[in-house]
Amino acid sequence: MKYDVVIVGGGSAGSVLASRLSADTQLSVLLLEAGPDYPDPVTLPEDVKFGHTRFAEAEDSPHNWALRGTITEEQGAIHVAQGKVIGGGSSINGQAMQRGFPEDFDSWAAAGNDEWSYEKVLPYFRRSEHDLDIQDNFCHGSDGPMPVRRRQTGPWPAIQQAFHNACTEAGHGTTPDTNGLHPAGLGVSPSNNIDGVRMSTAMTYLNPVRHRLNLTVRGQVFVRKIVIEDGRATGIEAESGGTLFDVAADRVVLCCGAIRSPHLLMLSGIGPEDQLYQFGIPVIRHLPGVGQSLWNHLSAQVTFKVKDGVELIAHPDAVNFALHYTAAESPATNDMLLRTSPVVDPRRERVPGRRTKYLIGDVPADRAARISCTLGLPDGAGHVRLASADPTEQPSFNYCYLQHPNDIRRVRDGVRLAAQLLESTAYKDVVDHRINPTDDTLADDDALDRWLRQTVGSARHVSGTCRMGPDDDRLSVVDQHGRVKGVRGLWVADASIMPRIPRSGGAHATVIMIAERVVDWIAAATKYKPPAQLSSWSDDTSPD
Repeated sequence: MKYDVVIVGGGSAGSVLASRLSADTQLSVLLLEAGPDYPDPVTLPEDVKFGHTRFAEAEDSPHNWALRGTITEEQGAIHVAQGKVIGGGSSINGQAMQRGFPEDFDSWAAAGNDEWSYEKVLPYFRRSEHDLDIQDNFCHGSDGPMPVRRRQTGPWPAIQQAFHNACTEAGHGTTPDTNGLHPAGLGVSPSNNIDGVRMSTAMTYLNPVRHRLNLTVRGQVFVRKIVIEDGRATGIEAESGGTLFDVAADRVVLCCGAIRSPHLLMLSGIGPEDQLYQFGIPVIRHLPGVGQSLWNHLSAQVTFKVKDGVELIAHPDAVNFALHYTAAESPATNDMLLRTSPVVDPRRERVPGRRTKYLIGDVPADRAARISCTLGLPDGAGHVRLASADPTEQPSFNYCYLQHPNDIRRVRDGVRLAAQLLESTAYKDVVDHRINPTDDTLADDDALDRWLRQTVGSARHVSGTCRMGPDDDRLSVVDQHGRVKGVRGLWVADASIMPRIPRSGGAHATVIMIAERVVDWIAAATKYKPPAQLSSWSDDTSPD
């Protein structure tokens, strides 16, 4: 059977695309996911359905690719959780719904992607969400599939109260809406956890439309390559249950994420020709940017022992604050982020007690808290590269954290700022003493830099490896409409097309917006026509 559209990857973006495109009953849509599919919400495993555990992120989870990647040379390869289940990352993540900032999208537009200005993407953020707290009809939607809320009905935990007071006493402003027009400053982090349930795109976008006869969803299907004939994508080659098969399509859309999407392009002969030659893959299209420009948020932790009597187990609906601020001497605004939390994640581990039994310095982990310093807008980028021509062997990837001098300078300063907050009067009834970094490390740039490279952590906000851009951007992979350059009928619509990672410290809400945005252009190249008020592109501009 031939489909009008085959979507590869049923994650945050793929589920959105499948839902929106299949709204036209004349358009046949096939959604393929390498991990399991759970069409009946009643049988959805608890580690996917509920957000109070980290089970789905474990290396032995059937819902996680459990990749190995390098973040710094000092740490070597570490476990990198990536969703391998319908809903993808949205089915295993921490349920944060922080959008990119307005200046993120205006910078995308200034780089030659004029369809991605804040003014033009805002309708798609609204289209995606049902904001349960704010209904202003300008920044927020009230009838979209994805619910968004700000946990704040429970009592403020002592570490959150101290963080809030320390930030305001230091002169930082507050914001009532970190997803609004003025998101900078200290605000409450938005979430898509509703009454304990992780509201993935599989639950919110896909499940309500599974009854459509023109929509086919298949789990446990591993796509090995894109079939390309005479410069046009004509389908995919896949494996399921030990059987290889081809599926024909008029359009192929990759939604595999910023590690798997460039990997699949390279396996299909699209990418840097030196890598393709190295592994004997015939070059169909030399695109040197495939796998380059790998962006991800990093996080450095300033840890401290809390005083006896300070409770670290928070009410499930307790507030979580985030401070977005501009680093000293930074040409970009709001490029840094501070947050606070217990060291022991309140979400349960697969092995009970594993995280509470270790020491941080001489302090039991369950009596320690931290201020996390996140570099929101890194200057240094990493890469994804082929490790083999075998599709089942994961690509090699390196985040190359803290190699750019401006990155390590800003993180160094951010850690010192966090340490200063702990010395404020706001923390006098909360902090017993700072554990790490030590005073000696904190006072010496070289020592602090070494400590940062040895201890820095990572988010799952991988992006940029198939970045969009104009034709004079030699490292761009897709045009601003998501079309892979030089290959007709092939699109990418996921975090990999971001020109830069959002400085806000979150990516999930922006990925959903990307899918909502690109679906208009995919639809315009097919029989389906999107709502007139959202469409800004016609089939006349398509080369297909």
